[in-house]
Amino acid sequence: MTAKKINTVVIGAGQAGIAMSEHLSAMDVPHIVLERSRIAERWRSERWDSLVANGPAWHDRFPNLKFTNTCQESFPPKERVADYFEEYAKMVKAPIRTGVNVISVEPNQGRLGFCVTTSDGVYDAANVVAATGPFQKPAYPDIIPADSELMQLHSSAYKNPEQLPEGGVLVVGAGASGSQIAQELRKAGKEVYLSIGQHYRPPRSYRGRDYVWWLGALGLWDEIKDPKQQHVAFAASGYDGGQTVDFRALGHMGITLVGSTKGCDNGVVEFKPGLAENIAQGDKGYFDVLRDADKYIEQHGLDLPPEPSAWELLSDPTCITQPILSLDLKEAGITSILWATGFKFDFSWLKVDAFDKSGAPFQKRGISVQRGIYFLGLPNLVNRASSFIYGVWHDAKYIADHIVVQNGYTDYVKDEDAMN
Repeated sequence: MTAKKINTVVIGAGQAGIAMSEHLSAMDVPHIVLERSRIAERWRSERWDSLVANGPAWHDRFPNLKFTNTCQESFPPKERVADYFEEYAKMVKAPIRTGVNVISVEPNQGRLGFCVTTSDGVYDAANVVAATGPFQKPAYPDIIPADSELMQLHSSAYKNPEQLPEGGVLVVGAGASGSQIAQELRKAGKEVYLSIGQHYRPPRSYRGRDYVWWLGALGLWDEIKDPKQQHVAFAASGYDGGQTVDFRALGHMGITLVGSTKGCDNGVVEFKPGLAENIAQGDKGYFDVLRDADKYIEQHGLDLPPEPSAWELLSDPTCITQPILSLDLKEAGITSILWATGFKFDFSWLKVDAFDKSGAPFQKRGISVQRGIYFLGLPNLVNRASSFIYGVWHDAKYIADHIVVQNGYTDYVKDEDAMN
């Protein structure tokens, strides 16, 4: 089979791939975007029904297109976000091929470039951009046996409360996904236990400005001064119109808060001690933002009204003051476990020398150690914005610039006339 020659193959037509395509087109780089399903498929089929964007519409978008027919201060639902990316791809005329599965990417033998084998033929590419995003393969801790009678779902497979059988639910993981899903299940009448580990819990908004605005104003997108811990759950969301995640409030609404899940033996789940400490650490991060925001307002003379209620904490519910350290799932009536435990990378198709000893991409700002291989859309690729809609667009521009420069080296021909 004759390979189709193209300068750059972009793999994935989500937010990263579309941003990459826009910048490559602007720089006249011939390219194609390959997508195994539909544009922005994960927003449509790998998220729960009530999911909304994590930031308001004025912010969680690309610079050149606003969300239409949408309040700019609202949090667009997932289907609207997916539609937005389809609209954007059409606007920039992105050369996207959907329904094409990439089987492997391998270096060419004896020459530059890569052989990209797909379900629709082979491409010979000088550059390959892995734009498959941060949510590649659901991560499950090895705690509950797979053959257990319990229904076990990852958050990427959860749709709505009606999907679960009668009985209680243990939600493991209290970041944006776990906290939202736990609240939704409780509102649906479920008995819910929420396992909480270390987390970062900022205010959804403060003194009339959303947290994404404060991230920019305070320089927290770049985290140069005070980087937060990586791999810690990020407890902030746009759920129910945009509210600060308050675990005490969840406890008072009937959700039983428990510590980080440690293990399971004969149907009894053990939780690590330290629930109150984890809650207190989350409070510290929350109050740090309030203090920094107050200082910023004072320094810059902004007319933003004080918000004293933001400094008030609810009383600790009993589940915090008297934490449960073990739970017999059958006795508690739990029939489902929902794992909101994040994702791990899956670059098994990328057969190149571009990974460190842990299997993570060996890169700097998305530029791989292997010439011609790039990564885009991964957490902390450049800064904390890199895996967000807002940040990936800017990261893509940097990579596109680098591709153009490298193409120049490849295409260089000595000008003999200029030497005479």
